Amino acid sequence: MILNEGGSVRDLFTEQVNADLVIVGGGVSGVCCAITAAREGLSVALVQDRPVLGGNASSEVRLWILGATSHMGNNNRWSREGGVIDELLVENTYRNPEGNPLIFDAILLEKTVEEKNIRLFLNTAVFEAGMNGNNISSARAFCSQNQTEYHFSAPYFCDASGDGVLAFLSGAAFRMGAESKEEFGEKFAPAKEYGELLGHSMYFYSKDTGRPVKYTAPSFALSDIKSIPRYKTFSLHDQGCKLWWIEYGGRLDTVKDTERIKWELWKVVYGVWDYIKNSGNFPEAANYTLEWVGTIPGKRESRRFIGDYMLVQQDIVEQRFHEDAVSYGGWSIDLHPADGVFSELPGCNQWHSKGIYTIPYRTLYSKNIANLFLAGRIISASHVAFGSSRVMATSAYSAQAVALAAVIAKKNNINPREVNGHIIELQQQLLRTGQFIPGIENNDAEDIAKQAVLSASSEYALMGFSQNGSLYAIDETGIAQLVPVTPGKLPAMHFDANAATASGLTVQLVSSSRAGNFTPDQVLEEKIIKLNSGRNTVSVEWDTEIATNDYVFILLRKQNGVSVAVSDQRLSGVLSVFQAANKAVSNTGVQIPPDNIGIDSFEMWTPKRRPNGQNLAIGFTRSLYTYHADNVIKGAARPYLAPNAWAASLADKTPELRMKWEKPVTIRSVQLGFDTDFDHPMESVLMGHPDDVMPFCIRNYTISDGKGKLLKKVTGNYQTRNTITLEEPVETDELVIACEHPSENIPAAIFEIRCY
Repeated sequence: MILNEGGSVRDLFTEQVNADLVIVGGGVSGVCCAITAAREGLSVALVQDRPVLGGNASSEVRLWILGATSHMGNNNRWSREGGVIDELLVENTYRNPEGNPLIFDAILLEKTVEEKNIRLFLNTAVFEAGMNGNNISSARAFCSQNQTEYHFSAPYFCDASGDGVLAFLSGAAFRMGAESKEEFGEKFAPAKEYGELLGHSMYFYSKDTGRPVKYTAPSFALSDIKSIPRYKTFSLHDQGCKLWWIEYGGRLDTVKDTERIKWELWKVVYGVWDYIKNSGNFPEAANYTLEWVGTIPGKRESRRFIGDYMLVQQDIVEQRFHEDAVSYGGWSIDLHPADGVFSELPGCNQWHSKGIYTIPYRTLYSKNIANLFLAGRIISASHVAFGSSRVMATSAYSAQAVALAAVIAKKNNINPREVNGHIIELQQQLLRTGQFIPGIENNDAEDIAKQAVLSASSEYALMGFSQNGSLYAIDETGIAQLVPVTPGKLPAMHFDANAATASGLTVQLVSSSRAGNFTPDQVLEEKIIKLNSGRNTVSVEWDTEIATNDYVFILLRKQNGVSVAVSDQRLSGVLSVFQAANKAVSNTGVQIPPDNIGIDSFEMWTPKRRPNGQNLAIGFTRSLYTYHADNVIKGAARPYLAPNAWAASLADKTPELRMKWEKPVTIRSVQLGFDTDFDHPMESVLMGHPDDVMPFCIRNYTISDGKGKLLKKVTGNYQTRNTITLEEPVETDELVIACEHPSENIPAAIFEIRCY
């Protein structure tokens, strides 16, 4: 029992916390940064002002995580981000394919607290920065739940808080609003700079109770629903983050006025539901109840902090390569009208680039606070470029680069800017953790797998795909088979087409004008094929000489009354695409921007989500591409310029991959990279997924030495990357990876093997 009758002023509890890296902000970016740094040995304090992790992806807001994949609605193939953000999304898809936000909360918490080097502080808000010259020496924070004031000290701090609270308190240079067209030459920027921003959003969920439910709106609900221009397009079935357009606050201070903005959004949400329930225009809503409404708004834009480089529109559209590239983006330049839900303008303007773009390390630290890293949406970017770089998967990807930069900084006792002198080391460390960086290959001197000679029990030769008896009508979308090619002429090909009446079919051989892109903007050759009524076997020979390893499209233009045979066979690094609209990302099949905004016009050819999207049933007279064993030790650990995978023949019932060294080597760990379909975006909430395990992923495998001694047996794998740390170092001149095919229609494939 504690008895204290008072009489004097008391102090709150206080605690001093020392760490190597203090991360302020527990959104997806902060979580990925913390886990990455902790796994590399840094002691990390992760400070989050909310009761759960995830920020906009948490159950408090319920926005899905997206990045370069963009709902599979752009031309960025196999572009899902790697590393920890990939691990989290794959884990969530496995456990939670229905997209329950509460389960995703638990996954984030579990993955964080499993790391022994992370101390997590929830409900803890930073309110003061202690400074030593231009270095942050400490951060003071208060936890509302245990009435404790924490004093965090570290040589390095990372602000991943969204609004940049620590960066702001420390005096870090920042901007709010839009730069003028003149400042950076951004044609999509306004003629004059202004202070308008992207607003906040509030979401809600409804539920069918199976019986009539009445609804009385609260007195503060918006009564003039016609003040929302899109009220006529409301749908009962739009819920969660599909209601992204319920947005407000762009003309206010999106930091200081957040509570005011929240109340305005509540008015709109409860007013919208009142209209749905009580206007009489939605009789199907009779049995529905309002199940959940957000309690904090999802923020898009506030402060942007300034680094040694500012990402601009041209970096995105021109896909500029940066020597200090550590991350990439691929979401559209996605800007919204400042009036949000009350605007007469479309809810957003999404303009896509022809491919992914790199993000330089120089955008990830403050230009004037020496030990401050920047992560999340606050990185150094113009307002226009921010329209793309702000989304969560892109933000988290850059945050993983911050984590490893902090590791290098700590090891060398240098500040974030000085890590530029170790950029190659940083890039190689990122690749080691699964971070794909366009244009950067594995040159890790410590990876002894690169010294081995690779062989396999079989190697898949791409001769085409067999028919499954189904036909796909190309009258609305056309179809293109995206395939890898090597230098020289393509082999002759054939496929079956069914025509309702005699007609012509346009078949094109198309490539991308830029290596690494998947935008079919360069027609290499075209054939006009005459079709008879009924079934036709179409044969095509190409004269074009292919210059380098790359991907091409065998493209069948849409034609009324024509269907083509398709196949159930699937293969790593090969897929079909269609010129189909995707309204979720403003894709109408062809991007045609207004003149003089600095955006390209081009066709959009995108995949269909499984179980749809079968490959074209096409045959080649010789192998188009062979999935050689040594692909696993060179190139990228995903399809990029080539599939970059070893795949076994489906006829090989016991596939094996062998690594042979000239003399015995000592192996302590083995890393394997599997195919979890980098083309699938794995939205974290709301959208369900057809598979909990990606159909290309090897589930069961063993690792043995050259004498047949079993070193590791794995069953039930579903993750992209497996790191096998051996109980004892093994000295051997050979490793054997034996695996099973994922299914009878999908050959076993491995993207990468590393040995240390």
